[in-house]
Amino acid sequence: MNYQPGQVVRLTTVDVAHGGWCVARPQDGPAVFVRHALPGETVLARVTEVTSRLARAEAVEVLAPSPDRVEPPCPHAGPGGCGGCDWQHAALPAQRRLKAAVIRQQLRRLAGVDREVTVEPLPGDEAPAGQDAGAGLGWRTRVQFAVRPDGVAGLHAHRSHDVIAIGECLIAHPAITDLGLTARRWPTTSSVEAVVAAGSGERAVIIAGRPASIEAIAADSVLRRDGPSGRRLTPVRGRAFLSQRTAGRDWRVSAGAFWQVHPGAADALTAAVLAALGPRPGDAALDLYCGVGLFAGALAPAVGPDGSVTGIEEDAAAVRDARHNLRPWPWARVRKGDVAALLRRDGQPGAGPGAGRAARLVVADPPRSGLAREVVEYLGAAEHGAARFAYVSCDPATLARDIGLLLARGWALADLRAFDAFPMTHHVECVATLVRNSDQVVGRAGDPASVVPVT
Repeated sequence: MNYQPGQVVRLTTVDVAHGGWCVARPQDGPAVFVRHALPGETVLARVTEVTSRLARAEAVEVLAPSPDRVEPPCPHAGPGGCGGCDWQHAALPAQRRLKAAVIRQQLRRLAGVDREVTVEPLPGDEAPAGQDAGAGLGWRTRVQFAVRPDGVAGLHAHRSHDVIAIGECLIAHPAITDLGLTARRWPTTSSVEAVVAAGSGERAVIIAGRPASIEAIAADSVLRRDGPSGRRLTPVRGRAFLSQRTAGRDWRVSAGAFWQVHPGAADALTAAVLAALGPRPGDAALDLYCGVGLFAGALAPAVGPDGSVTGIEEDAAAVRDARHNLRPWPWARVRKGDVAALLRRDGQPGAGPGAGRAARLVVADPPRSGLAREVVEYLGAAEHGAARFAYVSCDPATLARDIGLLLARGWALADLRAFDAFPMTHHVECVATLVRNSDQVVGRAGDPASVVPVT
């Protein structure tokens, strides 16, 4: 069958796919990737895109629903609506099973690894028995609204520049909703972004453009995006950073710097990284793509003054924050620069003050594109001394690709944990533990057991 955009076809989905899709494989045509469906459902789907290899569609009518299907709490979480939430039509336990299936698919396809995966909920995302309303909602502490030419702030439709006037975003943190940004008009602006520090309650609003008035914006800080790239933030009112609370202490985080958007994610990921690395007094540790220094700050007290921690970060604001956050531990330092460039130039950035040693422990939390080639080469060179590596990733595909590259270079996958840090969406956060000189390695796809001994 030759599909055409706009055509409505009857399909039965057979599996989930990365990106919030389900896959139908009709006998008389190419595979069709369908949004707003669940595995095993029969639907009427409107074709939205056709390529030489596949078609994309959205389910406009469900003929045979899955038992996991629920009514989406948001009226915009459907065909033609906002593209932010992929799985509102699935019960939360089913969402986590779908995400686990995607992680397992990517590991098998890209790393040759077959293992079971469980996606763990974060605190606050499980409703009491019989009280499902609100579970998995109200968690997102950073939301960027696009602004239409008429000044209405909303969210983009899926794979589109069209802006949907959503009113209230149900996954936004209540402190963001209370700002009422979507109820205002934003002439001469292109976007308006809200950030809340869940622990302190501090809020910042970041505006691209020049709003007519900021007096009515009930945030602690208002900042303006400046410069050709819009990355520079200029405070118009208040200060340029928020105080985030996690791992038992406060962290200074610039309004434009990266911080986990789920209130429970930073604590969960920090604990998982420490468990993966098992830092000991005197260890040398390396934190790649260190951001504001969260993992470096967790490792520093564990390795103590006889150890060292070196963070590497490119973003100037995040580097300033990290140096501020790491002041209690003089043996922790931050180097500003591109991770790949520094590794290529220096080869051994983990040799910290008072150490002159290779880093035994390495943690990386790279962007969605995954590890730079230089990071893989650094970890693949045994002479650099890295023995344990904690890989924090929000993209199962690039995570699996990089795990495959590291397995080929002598590493073993010792553990993999997944966290539902983005309920209602297809996104998921993972922490993979890789080790050298392990007693066990994860079996390749097709092996009779998922874990086999080293010979």
